[in-house]
Amino acid sequence: QSLMLAKAKEEWDQEIVDKQAEKERYLSERVTPLHTSGLSLSQLQDLCRELHEKVEIVDEERYDIEAKCNHNTREIKDLKIKVLDLRGKFKRPPLRRVRVSADAMLRALLGSKHKVSMDLRANLKSVKKEDTEKVGDW
Repeated sequence: QSLMLAKAKEEWDQEIVDKQAEKERYLSERVTPLHTSGLSLSQLQDLCRELHEKVEIVDEERYDIEAKCNHNTREIKDLKIKVLDLRGKFKRPPLRRVRVSADAMLRALLGSKHKVSMDLRANLKSVKKEDTEKVGDW
């Protein structure tokens, strides 16, 4: 167990280091380093305006994405509620076994207009018994 815990701690530490390196790499790609030394006041003001424009663009994108996300979550909630409502409306009760005679079943299927009496024994073949003589011992 202690070996497993040590291994997990090493992997976790490595994951933290990897995330930090990925963050630094991403920031170095996206954000250029600022060189403010030796700039005049008007150049610094222009630089600040550019940075503010970039911040506004990113903030607008973030707001749009957040609005889409909120819209999608509301839609998901509504659909979940609809599914639960439908599930509640069409819930079928458990069926029980009911013993029904053939006549009652035909009456239920055909309606009360047709009076069909189904005598199952009448449809059976009649078999005549053959007279067999008993053979006695010789």
